[in-house]
Amino acid sequence: MTATLVYVVLGASLLLAAVLPQVLHRYALSAPIVLVVTGMLVGLLPLSTGIVVDPLALRPVIEHVTEVTVLVALMGVGLALDRPLRWRVARSWRAWGPAWRLLAVGLPLTTAGVALLAWGPLGVALPAALLLGAALSPTDPVLASEVQVDGPTQEGDVDEIDETDEVRFALTSEAGLNDGLAFPFVYAAVFLASKGAASGWFGQWLAWELVGKVVVGTLAGVAVGWAVAKLVFRAPARSLRLAEVGEPLVAIAAFLLAYGVAELVEGYGFLAVFACALTIRSVDRDSDFHGHMHDVVHRLETLLTLIVLLTLGFALTNGLLANLDWRGVVLGVTLVFVIRPVAGYVSFLGYRCEEGVRGRLDRRERLVVAFFGVRGVGTIYYLAYAAGATPFAEERWLWSTVGFTIGLSVLVHGVLATPVMRRLDARREADPAVAGP
Repeated sequence: MTATLVYVVLGASLLLAAVLPQVLHRYALSAPIVLVVTGMLVGLLPLSTGIVVDPLALRPVIEHVTEVTVLVALMGVGLALDRPLRWRVARSWRAWGPAWRLLAVGLPLTTAGVALLAWGPLGVALPAALLLGAALSPTDPVLASEVQVDGPTQEGDVDEIDETDEVRFALTSEAGLNDGLAFPFVYAAVFLASKGAASGWFGQWLAWELVGKVVVGTLAGVAVGWAVAKLVFRAPARSLRLAEVGEPLVAIAAFLLAYGVAELVEGYGFLAVFACALTIRSVDRDSDFHGHMHDVVHRLETLLTLIVLLTLGFALTNGLLANLDWRGVVLGVTLVFVIRPVAGYVSFLGYRCEEGVRGRLDRRERLVVAFFGVRGVGTIYYLAYAAGATPFAEERWLWSTVGFTIGLSVLVHGVLATPVMRRLDARREADPAVAGP
């Protein structure tokens, strides 16, 4: 009987995942909220009595499921971005200015803010505090669809393809890049817990974890993306040009290859997948095939997100919050309402962009970008990865705090995303100058 009910719940959940985007687009209620709440309600049903979710026991499964979910999301984000990043064109780099600022200033400030709050006033051990800061610092490419670009466009001149929505571009590009760039701080927390004082490992960390792995991962992703793009769009034999054959599963093959190659050469695989997607997107930019690949990736992402969010909701009412205390509540609330918004806004202090260059954000748009730092699946992966690499005495508390913070972020950002983005869209339509050049 129980097994039969599982099938019913899974089938109903899949149907829910298909219906929700069509139903909720008019309302200030995101699909992640409904999925998490549904999971919580399932967790309260009589058939769930006695089931306790222990993240320590399930850590390997949690790590691998969230790892794949983030990889799929990163591929989708990279394919969705229309704006090119031409390595040798300074104007192109300036058009990505908001992303660089959020990564270079916002990410470290968020990490430091969470870590210092946990370590100082809240009395958490330094390694655990730093791990919490690193895990909670990146915005999530999985749960932030309401504030990200929808997907690739192919209409019009190839040189005119671009986002006119600077807010969505900033949040999408940030989510694509910072999942890889948070890893150095995760490693710093692991080293603190396993090797002790920073004096014994800081030089190696700085040279390899902070710089070397970023470079290696990026190069690996670009190389795989270039090879796949040449095969898909420009293979000598017509039968090998998968863009003409119409085989969108190549997108899944590409992110698996990029991640695998990057990890083999010890680079950051998350960063490699995003770089791979951007590289593929840069070849024959106005091809409809990009949209087909994105659709396949998006469907896979929807399925994985459904599984993760339902499980998260179930866990929230069945043991995940067992070790939550006032410190975790203070930290989660402070992160969502103070640390991320302040760090995001500070990222744009002194920000100027020349007329005619993409990447211009007015004051109101900067406030929106600063606030919508959605936390989600990536945070779960980082915590599972680090806890599997070395023991943390506060691990159960870390899981409870992370679970509470993600739940809070899903609720707050999910409720506010639709009305806020609608107001920005209406403002942009009323005043075309706001949309940029």
